[in-house]
Amino acid sequence: MGLEKTELWAPQTQSKWIGPRLRDKVKGFLTGLLGLLKETSIRTANLFIVGVMGQIGVNYGTLADNLPPPPKVARFLVGSTIISHVRFFDSNPQMLRAFADIGIAITVTVPNDLIVPLTKLDFAHQWVKINIVPHARATNIVRILVGNEVLSTSNKLLITNLVPAMQTLQNALVKESLDHKIKISTPHSLGILSNSSPPSTGKFRQGYDSYILKPLLGFLQATNSPFMINPYPFFGCSEKTLDYALFRPNNGVFDENTNITYANMLDGQLDAVFSAMKRLDFVDIDIVIAETGWPSRGDTGQIGVDAECAAEYNRKLMQHVTSGIGTPLMPNRTFETYIFGLFNEDLKPGPTCERNFGLFRPDFMPVYNIGILKPMVAKANAATKIQRTSLLIILVHILDGLLLVYLGLAGKKLLIHQARKLGRN
Repeated sequence: MGLEKTELWAPQTQSKWIGPRLRDKVKGFLTGLLGLLKETSIRTANLFIVGVMGQIGVNYGTLADNLPPPPKVARFLVGSTIISHVRFFDSNPQMLRAFADIGIAITVTVPNDLIVPLTKLDFAHQWVKINIVPHARATNIVRILVGNEVLSTSNKLLITNLVPAMQTLQNALVKESLDHKIKISTPHSLGILSNSSPPSTGKFRQGYDSYILKPLLGFLQATNSPFMINPYPFFGCSEKTLDYALFRPNNGVFDENTNITYANMLDGQLDAVFSAMKRLDFVDIDIVIAETGWPSRGDTGQIGVDAECAAEYNRKLMQHVTSGIGTPLMPNRTFETYIFGLFNEDLKPGPTCERNFGLFRPDFMPVYNIGILKPMVAKANAATKIQRTSLLIILVHILDGLLLVYLGLAGKKLLIHQARKLGRN
């Protein structure tokens, strides 16, 4: 829009009559205002990329007090986005009913505090009858996650009961003839690895590898369920590795054991997990990215925390995991991927970034855009943004004119004052 060439000025006939301090304040005001306009125009210029098709999902968190009701969310996702999979962090019946008869694949989550009770078949069967059976026909429930990042809790009771709970829940699904439709898994943070760099040295933490993860992988293999991980390059990068984390051109990371140079951090993280699985002789289990994302806001001093970086990461993430390229150690494959998250969650504890991982605001307007919206919806949103930008341009011109009039009056007043002063002398 040519804003880079805009010059801030006041006519010479006025500027010599006003003090430099006032002129600098006015110039600073206009600079800030036009800077805001320029930022808006840049985001509008990037606009909306046509969405890629593939196994792209979102994590639907609800730790907020300003979110739209689930039925509106469901209608928005199926009518306006290309999102095909949604993960819930519980088994909320209102949310499950809201997603009935729309085809989106739903993953529900059993909270960590139910892991121990789930080891009892009676409890597991009752949980399935209450939380799954009433919705299984109309809502496309495809997966149940038992807990979240259980191994990272360091809670020995939860950790030792994780696999037994999954096995018992599987038996409950079999009893209801739902085991072929609904699979069971559990997501892990990358904290389950004791080694991850270079990727070929990936290894599960000692103790967890043989006693927890090996039987867990055996269960997943037997039930044709995926191994689910939560890789976040955002949390693993520094100022030096920001380009590597954001899929930008960079020097890469060389793995001397395989003579492979990794071009992005996500591939390195995925291959480190694959290497750890391979050490336990499991190479035929799909890996699903249960969570990954990038915040659009953060605290002072955090690197790469803005809407542009968030859009860049998630856009390139979608392109990468659906491209079929795979990773150096897992070539020619795609990865079912769940972006975190659907909305910003204003009640989440922790640093500012934790409340700003969302793709959308509560009014369904994108925080930024990565190609999630269907093309026609994208065009409509683009038109709205262009209208807003045009109004900002008009506002700037009006303010600019008013300020110049004010400066002219101030100059005349100063001139009269100086003339009177000279007359008295």
